[in-house]
Amino acid sequence: MLIKKCIKCNTYTLKEICPKCGGKTKSAHPPKFSLEKEKKYWKYKI
Repeated sequence: MLIKKCIKCNTYTLKEICPKCGGKTKSAHPPKFSLEKEKKYWKYKI
């Protein structure tokens, strides 16, 4: 189980639907870091 965050009211929950406002939730964790992807797009970051 990963913690989720409501898009509408920014409440943290473990459910797919926010119990506070009924809005959709998304993962509160950042995407995984990939060194290969970073190497590929480094020139655009400069």
